[in-house]
Amino acid sequence: MSTTPRSPAAQEGPTPFRATAASLRDGDLAGLGHLLGDVAHCLADLAAEPGELFTPEAPTTAAEAGSRTLVHLLAVQQDLRAALQVLEARTAVALETQTRREVEARARDEAAHEQAALPSPTALDDRAAAIARRDLSLISSRSPAHAGRALAVAHRLVEEMPQVRTALARHLLSPEVATALATATATVTSAQRREVDAALGERLPYLDGAGLRDWRDEAHGIIAGLDPEGATLRHRRARRTRSVTLTPGADGMARFSALLPAVDAHLVHKRLSLEAERRRADGASDGHVAIMADSLVDTVLGREGAMEQVELDVGVIITDRALLLPDSGDPARIAGYGAVPPEAIREQLRACLTPPAPSSVDHPVADPFGADGPEVRAVLRRLYTHPTSGELVAVESQGRAFPAALGRFLTWRDTSCRGPFCNAAARQHDHVHPHARGGPTSARNGQELCAHCNDKEQQLARVETIGAAAEHADPPGGTAQQSPPAHRVAWTGHSGVTRVTGPRPLVRPLPAKRAPSVSASPGSSTQESLRTHLRRRRRPPAPAHPLGVALERLLAGHRPPRG
Repeated sequence: MSTTPRSPAAQEGPTPFRATAASLRDGDLAGLGHLLGDVAHCLADLAAEPGELFTPEAPTTAAEAGSRTLVHLLAVQQDLRAALQVLEARTAVALETQTRREVEARARDEAAHEQAALPSPTALDDRAAAIARRDLSLISSRSPAHAGRALAVAHRLVEEMPQVRTALARHLLSPEVATALATATATVTSAQRREVDAALGERLPYLDGAGLRDWRDEAHGIIAGLDPEGATLRHRRARRTRSVTLTPGADGMARFSALLPAVDAHLVHKRLSLEAERRRADGASDGHVAIMADSLVDTVLGREGAMEQVELDVGVIITDRALLLPDSGDPARIAGYGAVPPEAIREQLRACLTPPAPSSVDHPVADPFGADGPEVRAVLRRLYTHPTSGELVAVESQGRAFPAALGRFLTWRDTSCRGPFCNAAARQHDHVHPHARGGPTSARNGQELCAHCNDKEQQLARVETIGAAAEHADPPGGTAQQSPPAHRVAWTGHSGVTRVTGPRPLVRPLPAKRAPSVSASPGSSTQESLRTHLRRRRRPPAPAHPLGVALERLLAGHRPPRG
């Protein structure tokens, strides 16, 4: 996917460095230490006193050559940083292993080799881990807690995530992404972590330009698919940890944060963002996020300018399987946020579909949505996915204003900014090929970007869509079932480096033992199991709701009602 310049040492073929690596593999840890020590001393001297090393050349030809040299130097430095990250992880794990052996040896000597007097293996492991954690803290100038987290990440990368580890060593992933992926798998078993690692390795070619947020979201989606029941339990357990924290900052500032369910947090953020846009339209000169902070404080403290109560909507994307069969394994997504356990969406749907219960016959509770409550609590739209990549490719539009419907589709498909490695929320609909230069207003020529990435014409040499057939004439694995995603955009900088971005898939291929989508032919065993599941969970009769009617008609093979 990328055309990042590579260092000569990374190229194929025999080199003196390969011979050195071969000799070090025989167990020469001291030799590796001396090699890295010499390099570290040399680089430290250059970093402190570079002399004329980075002085730009005056002649045009020399300047162009110097630019190419600097691009190559940056690429080599990133290769070195990634390789050192893997070597550091292996060294940290080896240090803990060696520490454990020494702790066990001392324990045997203190117990005079009496087996009954030896501490338990768990106690010895905890003692060795504490010593290794403290040593790593002192060596790396990090807190013991930070060192402990780094040691746990190192264990996962070295022992259970070979695909991610190899991708990091070859600089196909950044150290930050590799650390985030290892951290995201902290709640699963070792066997599940290996499955997640294998799935991430398969997705690697399609996530070349993905940012940290996209990679973390990808890992969470894979985990939800591998362990749907566990995902539901983890979500219910995590809801109990919601909290508010205050962290002191510098210069009289402080950080106020809240840990909330994803849907609630997204609604709060959207309300604050809308208020900031309104105030800027009225003439406020402060930045968007600064006004969001002011709006939050004014509203919570009841100051002048507090936000008024308004109705908010949030786009949620969930497959028919995940909505009706909790153990299907498909993750749900919140537009502009990312993947969440389907149980989080089902909870919200139950809350918004259930009308308020009257406190008594004589004192009914007023519906906050008014007389139109049953019609506006939820709107169901049918989305269509690519048959092999799982990406959203079309939407059944229920509105007459095509641009608005297309904008919603771009938001649902991309969920966040499509700029390479950008982790910002998307705020603007963008033409990949600029509209001023004849670019059409279409799903293929559209993407979601943040305000910074939307200035791409000033920052990059070119940005263009890539045809699926042209990009991958021979799909990975050589099978049609692994065809590439349908919408890919190549971003090429002035340095010549190209990164390719694409939307995350809504669904992934399921194992054969799992049920296909309810869009299968009527009367299939899947639909029968869905009806059985619905009957088993059926509650006392309630007023009919359009979403419920639509789901029943969907099971019967009909299209959702328009309106």
